Amino acid sequence: MEIITQKDSKLTINPREKSLSPWEIARKKFVNNKLAIISLAFLIVVAIVSFLAPYITTADVTKINIGEMSLEPSSKHWLGTDKAGRDVFTRLLYGGRISLLVGLSCTLFVIVIGTLIGSVSGYFGGVIDSLLMRFTDFILNFPFLVFVIVLNAILFGKVNGLWVLIGTISMLSWGGIARIVRSKILAEKENEYITAALSIGCTPAKIIIKHLLPNILSTIIVQATITFATMIVAETGLSFLGFGVPQEIPSWGNMLNSATEPDVLQFKLWIWVPPALIITITILSINFIGEGLKDAFNPKSKR
Repeated sequence: MEIITQKDSKLTINPREKSLSPWEIARKKFVNNKLAIISLAFLIVVAIVSFLAPYITTADVTKINIGEMSLEPSSKHWLGTDKAGRDVFTRLLYGGRISLLVGLSCTLFVIVIGTLIGSVSGYFGGVIDSLLMRFTDFILNFPFLVFVIVLNAILFGKVNGLWVLIGTISMLSWGGIARIVRSKILAEKENEYITAALSIGCTPAKIIIKHLLPNILSTIIVQATITFATMIVAETGLSFLGFGVPQEIPSWGNMLNSATEPDVLQFKLWIWVPPALIITITILSINFIGEGLKDAFNPKSKR
């Protein structure tokens, strides 16, 4: 009788090859997004140059020089001087430090407060959810601009105006983040691994911190980039109106305040165009980074 034997076939699959994690896939997709990478590089350069301002320029950022008022750009003053004789380039660098500081600080506070309230509300539900969401609705409907103006008028000269501004913007801006985090927590807590964690006696705090938040971290990161751009716009707008960063502290918004005068707006472009351009490009860069992160974390994206 003829016996048919079958030779062992060699697998063509590399045993070392394994599926990439979601974070590795997101990183590769983000790196392939050229616009987002260019925007990130630009933002890093702006941040480094701004925070190294004391080592780049030796001009006094606050000194008023009557003899050099509103000078056009020259070899001595690369971007000219403003109405008080202060070097525009120097103020642009120091202003970047303040605007980015306000943006980063407000973003950090907003993300922490919004994530805390949203995760607690979404996890516990019931009465706690109702109370926290009604408070969130109150914050979302609060007259932001009026409150900032009134608070600035009351506390002007009494406390550090910069940190009052950061605290005020932060306390009135976390509502949207809280709602987004709540919706994600509500969907995520229905998964089986949460039931398993409850069955072995995990506390609510441990479940939220170690199980739920890591699984919605990508959403929080994307929202943080959007919030960062929004906070810079908020600081710029308030400072432009005269109710933001104190006038003695240079910021991009304060530099734009001079553009309210027709003479400066029409004939002295070097005073307001540089801060306007840097604000515009910075905001666009942050938005491009946010869009890149959104596409990177989106499993349906083909980029």
